[in-house]
Amino acid sequence: MAKHVIAGAGQVGSEVARLLARQGHEVVLVSRSGSGPDLPGVRRVAADAGDREGLTTLTRGAAVLYNCVNPRYHEWARDWPPLAASLLGAAETTGAGYVILGNLYGYAAPDRPMREDDPLDPPSVKGAIRVKVWREALAAHEAGRARVTEVRGSDYFGPGCLDRSHLGDRFVPKLLSGKTVRFAGDPAQPHSWTYVPDVARTLVAAGEGDRAWGRAWHVPTNEPMTAREVAERLCALAGVPDPGVKALPHWLLRAAGSFSPMLRELEEMRYQVVRPFVLDSGASEAVFGIAPTPMDEALAATLAWWRDRLAVAA
Repeated sequence: MAKHVIAGAGQVGSEVARLLARQGHEVVLVSRSGSGPDLPGVRRVAADAGDREGLTTLTRGAAVLYNCVNPRYHEWARDWPPLAASLLGAAETTGAGYVILGNLYGYAAPDRPMREDDPLDPPSVKGAIRVKVWREALAAHEAGRARVTEVRGSDYFGPGCLDRSHLGDRFVPKLLSGKTVRFAGDPAQPHSWTYVPDVARTLVAAGEGDRAWGRAWHVPTNEPMTAREVAERLCALAGVPDPGVKALPHWLLRAAGSFSPMLRELEEMRYQVVRPFVLDSGASEAVFGIAPTPMDEALAATLAWWRDRLAVAA
């Protein structure tokens, strides 16, 4: 068994910690708050991942360092450069393999399913930030200073996904209470939805052996569904009537952005939810031998998590 260090204790970082702990590994989970799952084998550390010296000390002796940090959306331009430099520096100094949790923002607005070898031509500021993070890491790999890979998924859903997920707290609780969902895009467009436990499985697989280094991989993801199709299936699994999904008027979203930095940042990413947004995960499925969790199974687990959460709140 080996030592693994995870920076970021959010929905993905915590799931990676659970998976590695179940496999018997030593896990160091780093976050500002020291939060995360309280499990045997998981040491939660309150620390700043942007502190290169401190992170390097924590990473010494580790087989893999996972970058699962997730700065607040409207603070990416300020927060990502020092975080990325610190994480890459820790990997270079310690020799730990460096697995980055990425996304699809770096690709141009797609007119076909996105693949890992598509050109990186981001149509957004946030996409350009993530491309820079990846290119700097890849340059270190090509120079022999580190072993790096990036794992990219589409919009997340599953247990633990709340306000940062289109299928989170503005979606599932609304459906369960019989209220129409207002979707920040076109609910009739095909869209890839990536299940968080599948993200964790792919990150861990990418850190095993030498097959993943030096390129990016897509998380195994089910066939695309529209937001309306997801709502219909969720309601069928929950045994409740489907109240439907309607588009949130664009003018209303823009107006809300005047008061909410988070909503304001959604404007430049709007292209992802008003046209088909689909990824191709065939390469990672073939190399890692991972299939996406069947959609009904993933939606059922999501429903169970939400029902437990809502019961506690009540």
